[in-house]
Amino acid sequence: MIVPSLKIGILGTRGIPNNYGGFEQFAQYLSKGLLEKGCDVYVYNSHNHPYREHQWEGVNIIHKYDPEYLIGLSGQFIYDFNCIIDSRKRNFDIILQLGYTTNSVWHFLLPRKGIRICNPDGMEWERAKYPKLVKRFLKFAERLAVKSNHALIADSRAIRDYYIKNYKKDTYYSAYPAEIFENPNQDILSKYELEPYKYNMLIARLQEDNNIETIIQGTVASDTDFPLLIIGNHENKYGKFLRKKYNDRRIVFLNAVYDIQILNNLRFFSNIYFHGHSAGGTNPSLLEAMASCALITAHNNPFNKDVLKENAFYFNNSDEIVELLNSGIQKKDYNNKIEINKKEIKDNYGIQKIINEYYSVFEKYINLQK
Repeated sequence: MIVPSLKIGILGTRGIPNNYGGFEQFAQYLSKGLLEKGCDVYVYNSHNHPYREHQWEGVNIIHKYDPEYLIGLSGQFIYDFNCIIDSRKRNFDIILQLGYTTNSVWHFLLPRKGIRICNPDGMEWERAKYPKLVKRFLKFAERLAVKSNHALIADSRAIRDYYIKNYKKDTYYSAYPAEIFENPNQDILSKYELEPYKYNMLIARLQEDNNIETIIQGTVASDTDFPLLIIGNHENKYGKFLRKKYNDRRIVFLNAVYDIQILNNLRFFSNIYFHGHSAGGTNPSLLEAMASCALITAHNNPFNKDVLKENAFYFNNSDEIVELLNSGIQKKDYNNKIEINKKEIKDNYGIQKIINEYYSVFEKYINLQK
């Protein structure tokens, strides 16, 4: 059955165009794709998002107050509350919630009319940065998300299987999308005083479960002369700790970079791209590294291996990073891994494919409701 034009609200991000991270980049891709399918799409933005307009390339933007800049991450609970309250008057056919950490506690306020679908991201309660009490809350929030949504869409097969096994919940698999990077420009490196293939790098939020310190320790203990670029906001507590502890000329802390062309070029011309994420799900930055023809060394866990398979190097600890760097590894010797990863992006992570998968789930539940 063909459904009429859908009115879709996307909650759970800081907003579009992307100025923060993976969910925001995904919301940007998805909202534009759904718009092209004839949907009426609304994305909620933090009130202090730098983009101030009420439409972005045809997507409707709803600005809501977000006090995170005043009180820290706990402000996200208030922001999500404000978004959910607003959604009650919008008459959405579909409410797509990206993540559940700070919004599932308000599940009882979600509109009863329409379909509610959640992308739960990773298993948040597994993150090493959280104390036991917070982990117990996150496990509780996970149960609320399962209970209050008609279906889940997981970005990794392992996450999908987890929800099916533990909750017997309708859960679908659809990865994050990525675009193949086609036009490298070596001139961008001059701004950072870098030479092609003579530096290593990582892009991540500076938090413990991204194994940043493990990668730094391996670099510092190795014989390599190549600098390690660390791209991410380093003004948080953990970032300041790392900067103070590792005063080595090879460790270069850059702040967050959101210009996708700059990031793609840095990835393309790097020698090794480290991916230390360990807490569940398929991370968008990993897919972007594959799409940018990076030679990847990833933390050894089922989520990363599900995506990369044998087309990457893996590490469990800093000693293995020392061994890898001391081997004199050069990107040009591993074009086979790079090309296979690039093909994987083309075949399985194309933007249109992911949009079609989400739209198919939306259609299914709209039709079931009739």
